[in-house]
Amino acid sequence: MPRKLRKTKPREIERQVLPNGIRVVTERVPHVRSVSVGLWIGTGSREEQLHQTGLSHFVEHMVFKGTTHRTAEQIARSVDSIGGGLDAFTSKELVSYNVKVLDEHLPEAFDVVADLVRNPLFEPKDIEKEKTVILEELKMEVDNPEYQIHELFSSRFWKGHALGRSILGTKQTIRSFDRDMIHRYYRHFYAPSNILVTAAGNLKHKDMVRLVGHHLGDLKPRPFHPRQSKPHPHAPLVFCNKSSLEQVHLYIGVPSIPMPHESRFACYILNAILGGGMSSRLFQNIREKQGLVYAIFSELAMYHDAGCMLVYAGTSLRSARKVIKSIVHELNEVAAKKVSDEELRRAKDHIKGSTVLGMESTSSRMGNLARQELYFKRFFSLDEMLERIERVTAAEVQTLAQQFFDPKHMAVAMLGRLEGFRLRREDLTR
Repeated sequence: MPRKLRKTKPREIERQVLPNGIRVVTERVPHVRSVSVGLWIGTGSREEQLHQTGLSHFVEHMVFKGTTHRTAEQIARSVDSIGGGLDAFTSKELVSYNVKVLDEHLPEAFDVVADLVRNPLFEPKDIEKEKTVILEELKMEVDNPEYQIHELFSSRFWKGHALGRSILGTKQTIRSFDRDMIHRYYRHFYAPSNILVTAAGNLKHKDMVRLVGHHLGDLKPRPFHPRQSKPHPHAPLVFCNKSSLEQVHLYIGVPSIPMPHESRFACYILNAILGGGMSSRLFQNIREKQGLVYAIFSELAMYHDAGCMLVYAGTSLRSARKVIKSIVHELNEVAAKKVSDEELRRAKDHIKGSTVLGMESTSSRMGNLARQELYFKRFFSLDEMLERIERVTAAEVQTLAQQFFDPKHMAVAMLGRLEGFRLRREDLTR
């Protein structure tokens, strides 16, 4: 039987669009003392042309290097001094600048975030310095085999598309960036109609709208036309030898569904059953029962028009073939037989619990508002999300598994001391 969660209060979400096109979405959470605010650019690295690879991430770094009102040190101190946390990140489809503070410090905190986004200096000397910093970041990531295998897999799975390229960029592209290129990119993508402000916590919507209007309302509207082209997945078998590694790292991935798809809740449950935790099939059957791996999991990469479900494992070369055979077996099993009521119940409760616990954080609510605005153009109540999870049937999960786990569509990437190890397409069949 479903374990009923207590009905929650309706979310106090309000939305307004400023005359220049900036969207403001807030959620009032009166029982907390914090406020989390995010300023989102509805564009990430997938908008970059080949010679611009890494430019979104570079711009995100550069806005912290000084504005017309603050030095880099003053930016850091201004939020530290009020006990807040200032952060930013670049993904394939989003750039976020966000801050979390006590409610009484919201005006000062938003002043800093708005200043970063609208008044960056992009000084040539800072650009050259930041190139060195990001090249070091790139080296750090390249030293990490999990990063390497992810990039290797993505570059072949989304071959020929910006989704397959690194968010950080390459040595060549990073070194080529100059002020003119950076400023042109910034002017195009940081247009008011491509800016979203979300805030959650102890706040009033009208006060937040007034704050955004005061700091960003005079930005002149200008046309923004996304260049996004639809990606097409590929199914390569890729083997990259790296003799310095002790383990073989591998990904097996298949095309899945895009973020706004109606079957996304069934997809979340399929992922939870397959490899989403310690009770998942991959973890229990390949790590616990066979002892072949330390780390194994499945994950979803979902975009507005495409998606991928992946299985990661790290193992010895001696065990690699058996691990791959075992993973394929688990994929085939979930496609061949409906999951049991008990397993379905466990997966639903896991996702419900994660959803509810996540919503206890104002930062999570702030991010949730952004995703719902950017991907769905509407806002779901917590009860609606829980009800959608509860509605998923074993038949829906099986149908998705049958759709996804076709050997013809399986991509494999392997990295490590391979000593000539290879797979054939036939090895991915039952």
